[in-house]
Amino acid sequence: MTRYAGHGRPALERWGRFVAAHARAVLVGWLLFVVAGFGTALGAFGTTSLFDRLQSGEIVVDGENRSGRAVLADAGGSGFGTYTLVVEGVDLGSPTVAAAATAAVRDLTAVDHVASAVNPFVVPGGPGGPAATSMLLDGRVSAGGFATVVTFDAGATAADEDAATPRVDALFDRLVRDTGATGSERGGLRSLVDRIVHQVKVDGQRGEGIALPVSFAVMVVVFGGFLAAGFPVLGAVASIAGALASLLGFSHLLDLDATAVNVVTVLALGLCIDYGLLVVSRFREEMRTLLAGRPAAEATRDEVATATGRTLDRAGRTVVFSALTVAISLAGLLFLDIDFIRAVSLAGVSVVVVALAVALSLVPALCVLGARRLLRRGTELGSDTGVFSRLAEAVHRVPWLVIGVVSALLLLLAAPAGSMVLTSSGAELLPKGTPERTFFEDLRAGYPRLAGAQVLVVAKAPASEVEAWAATAADRPGVTAVDPVRALDRGVATVGLHTADSGTGEGARALVDSLRSDRPPFESWVVGQASGIVDFRAAVADRAPWAVGAVVLSTLVLLFLMTGSVVVPVKALVMNVLSLGASLGVTVWIFQEGHLESVLRFTSAGGVENTIPILVVAFGFGLSMDYEVFLLSRVVELHEQGRSTHDAVVLGLQRSGRIITSAALLMVIVFAGFAAGDLLVMKQMGVALVLAIAIDASLVRMLLVPATMAVLGRRNWWAPAPLRRLHTRYGITE
Repeated sequence: MTRYAGHGRPALERWGRFVAAHARAVLVGWLLFVVAGFGTALGAFGTTSLFDRLQSGEIVVDGENRSGRAVLADAGGSGFGTYTLVVEGVDLGSPTVAAAATAAVRDLTAVDHVASAVNPFVVPGGPGGPAATSMLLDGRVSAGGFATVVTFDAGATAADEDAATPRVDALFDRLVRDTGATGSERGGLRSLVDRIVHQVKVDGQRGEGIALPVSFAVMVVVFGGFLAAGFPVLGAVASIAGALASLLGFSHLLDLDATAVNVVTVLALGLCIDYGLLVVSRFREEMRTLLAGRPAAEATRDEVATATGRTLDRAGRTVVFSALTVAISLAGLLFLDIDFIRAVSLAGVSVVVVALAVALSLVPALCVLGARRLLRRGTELGSDTGVFSRLAEAVHRVPWLVIGVVSALLLLLAAPAGSMVLTSSGAELLPKGTPERTFFEDLRAGYPRLAGAQVLVVAKAPASEVEAWAATAADRPGVTAVDPVRALDRGVATVGLHTADSGTGEGARALVDSLRSDRPPFESWVVGQASGIVDFRAAVADRAPWAVGAVVLSTLVLLFLMTGSVVVPVKALVMNVLSLGASLGVTVWIFQEGHLESVLRFTSAGGVENTIPILVVAFGFGLSMDYEVFLLSRVVELHEQGRSTHDAVVLGLQRSGRIITSAALLMVIVFAGFAAGDLLVMKQMGVALVLAIAIDASLVRMLLVPATMAVLGRRNWWAPAPLRRLHTRYGITE
């Protein structure tokens, strides 16, 4: 990459010639890698499948919510291992119904790994007693519905529950039949998690099924042939294999949320297509320069090797810079003390490494093997005048107007981000009408106390002391009902506080704030989704400055080494902030405020999932810098060749504009494929990144960058004298 006197060819050029000489061996090596990657991740070699190791649900961080849950679990009161049947349309006064319900409880408790079973007919006082109220539809016998709750052994594994569930289901079926129920539903957290994990897999397959063929079709148009279009797609397949294999490895070190699979495979797909597009385009350009109009069939092996070396020396350098910026952006997430975010960060960085390796070896090897066919449509050099050069000239004529209009538009789009509400959905992640989501919605509506309180106070205190405090809890903000105090083991007692929302709304949040600021007069923890959101925000706020600082500093240094300028890197960061702010603002407008629900097929949860802003900023920043590097590398290359800033920008945009817009279009297709999925968090992620890419590649790269470079002129390349000397010695140049 760096050219020093007396050192011969640059390292990347030497590597390119090596790949050209061993193209078939490189291809075979990658084929073996793909088979090993997919086989390992999918459990084909006797290993555990990646999808069997995934988890899902609320992302918990260190803080009061996690500590309270640990105390609760230690006291035997977590309540997460339950499976519930609700029936309706029955006569609770019928002896037949009573006999069937009692027999069901008896037989259910005999099933292996079932710790207990309960319904209104086996508690003191029967359906009419106070102990049965929570298990009656609407709390009334006359409503004609009741619940049967099965609790699995505290030490039961997922496999144990899976083994017991068919027998439990058979007994539930018998109970529905014997009671003459007109309707029934069943579910639990295990079935909800399984459905979300399954939906991740379905959405991922659907996204790849949309993205790969549509991307291929677009690349056929861009490249003018099937062969050239196929090379980046093959590279993307190899990168996805590496992504899945790396995730399997990280799943043994960290708890891996199911959505991480889609996040990482999307990144692998997008980056490989981007880099493949750049490498194939530059290879054709270098071949045309060498052939100078001669027929492609006359290309010699030495010319192909020379073109490969030059491609990796130039486009390869751009790919390395781009990969470094994306990796830096993702590595910044490691500063956040959140397991899910760190898992995505580590897996994402490993994917960037695989995508870089694909771009520097597999794609060039494919180019070498198909060199003559890549040039079938001709070997004439493209014109330096075209749509993008004319666009640059137009922008240069009115740069201040362009800067003013584009900046105002970006700020307007970013405005809704100021009112962003973070949330952490559970069943709401699934589309409305999904059986698992419907079950939890109906349970909360018909059996609110059985469904659980929105906020739970976990106390280490005598039950009598907690009861005295609970008598005053109804006066707290947002409280609509207070559950009876429940005494557990190890001196722990709990009291559930109900609010009018699902546990993540304003009522629950206000209640959590009240309980944390004005604490009960005993040792206690506030537990629930709203409490988890508060902890999540605190974890991000505590470490975000370090993450942002590290990413900004590293990016500034990297761009300085590339350009020798202080102005260009700072300007790039400012424009990235505007671009990302605009994409987050539109995301809030769509998902939090509920616009475009019918178009995008979702139901607003009243906020944005709490991981989305972090991932969008990290991924969006990296990908935006991707296109910045694509453009700047051409401009810097031309400027180093002695062209004026004006000419370097116009010609650089003409030569890179098609690559940037094509890469952005392909990336939009990739993310749109996953936005078409049903899981809400992935839909939000896909739409947000579509917006980030589209806004950056159009308004920023095509308009704002040329306009600001026109205004600054020679000042674009300014740097203090000591830094200029530093760049002269260590800068990475042609």
